[in-house]
Amino acid sequence: MNRFFSSCSQTSIRTLRFAFGLFLLGTTQAWAKSNTAPDFALLDLQGRNHELHRAEGKAVVLFFTGVGCPIARKSAEKLHAIAEKYGSQGVVVWTINSFANDSIKAEFDEARELGLFGFPYLRDTHQLVAMALHVERTAEVVLIGLKDHQLLYQGAIDDQFSAGAERPEPTARYLNDALDDFLANRPIRLAKTEARGCRITLSAVAEAAAVPSYARDVAPILRENCVECHRAGAIGPWAMDGHARVENYSRMVEEVLLTRRMPPFDPNPEVGHFEDFHRLSREQSQTILRWIAAGSPRGDGPDPLIEPLPALPDWPMGKPDVVIRLPEPQKIPATGVLDYLHIPVPTPTTNEFWISGADIHPGNRRVLHHAILYATWPGCPDSGSGNGVFVYGWAPGSNPSKYPTGVGKRIAAGAKFNLELHYTTVGSAQTDDTEIALYLHSGPQARNAETREAIEYSLLIPPGSAEARHVATYAFKNPATLYGLSPHMHFRGKWMKYELLLPDGKRQALLDVPRYDFNWQLSYRLKEPIKVPAGSWLMVTGAFDNSEGNPYNPDAKKSVTFGPQSWDEMFIGFFDAADEPTTQASVTGPGGQVIGGTP
Repeated sequence: MNRFFSSCSQTSIRTLRFAFGLFLLGTTQAWAKSNTAPDFALLDLQGRNHELHRAEGKAVVLFFTGVGCPIARKSAEKLHAIAEKYGSQGVVVWTINSFANDSIKAEFDEARELGLFGFPYLRDTHQLVAMALHVERTAEVVLIGLKDHQLLYQGAIDDQFSAGAERPEPTARYLNDALDDFLANRPIRLAKTEARGCRITLSAVAEAAAVPSYARDVAPILRENCVECHRAGAIGPWAMDGHARVENYSRMVEEVLLTRRMPPFDPNPEVGHFEDFHRLSREQSQTILRWIAAGSPRGDGPDPLIEPLPALPDWPMGKPDVVIRLPEPQKIPATGVLDYLHIPVPTPTTNEFWISGADIHPGNRRVLHHAILYATWPGCPDSGSGNGVFVYGWAPGSNPSKYPTGVGKRIAAGAKFNLELHYTTVGSAQTDDTEIALYLHSGPQARNAETREAIEYSLLIPPGSAEARHVATYAFKNPATLYGLSPHMHFRGKWMKYELLLPDGKRQALLDVPRYDFNWQLSYRLKEPIKVPAGSWLMVTGAFDNSEGNPYNPDAKKSVTFGPQSWDEMFIGFFDAADEPTTQASVTGPGGQVIGGTP
């Protein structure tokens, strides 16, 4: 599937936060005032994203649970009482399920039975939050102040329940006392007690040894899952080229795992099935975090990360049939906001041809924000932009595009290519010589893939709005096949979902991106293409965050409308689809050419 990228004025660079590390729980002494909770991000039962450092209020109570645990179930009424008593004073309650194998249906059924939908019910499926906070049992609570994320109290709600026994009424209300002290700005009298719920079973790999081995356990995980991007010349900002470098960044590794920023492919795992679904397993994640919590020791054995790596290929999909070069390298000034360039580039042939795949090699990643190859010919489809047919696009995070057997993108005889280039300035003059690779079918294919879109132009995002919702739709007039989906918004984009509304009244969820990230404009290629009957509608829903709480927001005081620059917004649900086959004339495309560029 192709990736699709629209006009944006600058590359967003995520600010690295090193201000806090993994919290190490004391054993007998009260916590020091400087102890802070690490940031984390979890999805709730509806697929909504919740991040600790963006929670609003004065304090949050985290209640850890697991389906069926008797003490956790009996504690539900206590949570309601806490929320009722302290909610008006800025205290929020989050329930966190850290039983790794609980199904979302079982969690939903128990939450409904116990009336837990009054506050977020979050899924800690990899158990990383329980590990980070050293939570060992269900019915354990952690009280965190939201101003500075200080850990205030951890342990039981009260002393009523214990294993196999319970009092008629509690004689000590630990959480209430801690909340009263905090809200009255008094020192917490008792910051730690023993929880009495069911033991939380962590992964066998993490429990097998107190400290995982770097050489045997940790480095192989990094080499298999991370080094492809975190190596010299690749997209990662630093190279995992040995223990010393990984140790330097180990707390950052911990942070991006807890907040799900890495790996960057982060759709809701309960919705859809996609190719290249890159995610660390529970065992892999826990192994890494346990090693970091132990101080990232080098230990014994050879370092797998210093072994030589194969050279990065010029083209990951192999030798292209055609490489298209710019007429001349582009010169990018040191400063300023740059208009988009539309540069005519050569087409492989004057005959009709069919594209099976495409890739773009950015000449200068520092300044190239996106590149889109378009084709025009008399009577060609056009979305209204005047650019013609979208052939392929690149932006940070892009992978090559490859269509399934029997599917291609038809380019008509006499077509002309133009390349849209958008550059951002970096304070010094730069040059760029981006190249485009095309892979061609030897003749016509049964299905002609098209880049289509559900788009909403009438955007009006109020200043300060944290959840400005919008909807876009697309009608399928003919039966078609869906191959992939590509959400697109700008800095204020928050979440986006794709659903099919079928003629029989059924509704099929295709993709749920609970936390849209402008830094990674990802495409989601369906593992199995989906047949769409005529008369169906594609409905794309989503929201923008124009509040001060959005760290990427250019200006929370501004009303925002549809526009090409990154400080404007877009709401586009791109997708790749092909109508049912029609008879095509037989033609053959060329192969092995390099065209364009300076002699």
